Amino acid sequence: MKRNKKERQTLLIETIKENPFITDEDLADHFSVSVQTIRLDRLELSIPELRERIKNVAEKTFEDEVRSLPIDEVIGEMIDIQLDQTAISIFDVKADHVFKRNQIARGHHLFAQANSLAVAVINDELALTAKANIHFTRSVKQGERVIAKARVVSIEKDRTRVEVQSYVNNECVFKGEFDMYRSHMMEQ
Repeated sequence: MKRNKKERQTLLIETIKENPFITDEDLADHFSVSVQTIRLDRLELSIPELRERIKNVAEKTFEDEVRSLPIDEVIGEMIDIQLDQTAISIFDVKADHVFKRNQIARGHHLFAQANSLAVAVINDELALTAKANIHFTRSVKQGERVIAKARVVSIEKDRTRVEVQSYVNNECVFKGEFDMYRSHMMEQ
């Protein structure tokens, strides 16, 4: 059913409010219009693109939960967290993250994503990396999306052990085991 522009835009606002993670392509299918029409509608209505919506939802959702560092200091975009249990972030590899000669991501970006996720998952005011054992299993190229998944393995009085695995298209590209100091250790 064809709708006029005003009707479509009103429904577009409601649809995105209900599901901020819906893509422009899905919206175009839903409203039987072109992707360009959806983009123009979003622009007119000052609705950010999907990537920005995900970031906004994550920041609102997680800023009160993450205690060990500000949410904007997590490398990548936090998409899920259960403190002292699990966390997930997404990192899109761009031109400024790679070596120019071969477009392979510099390792410190993948490490920073994993390490900041290991810090963020800890339910304490301060968490510091005491030791990390890391392994890169394949190189990551510009344009790839890295999904890092952290899992708390053990919690002791002053330490937490966190395992992080990072994937590109379900293929493991990085593994890390992080021994983290918890803040109450620092106060003693």
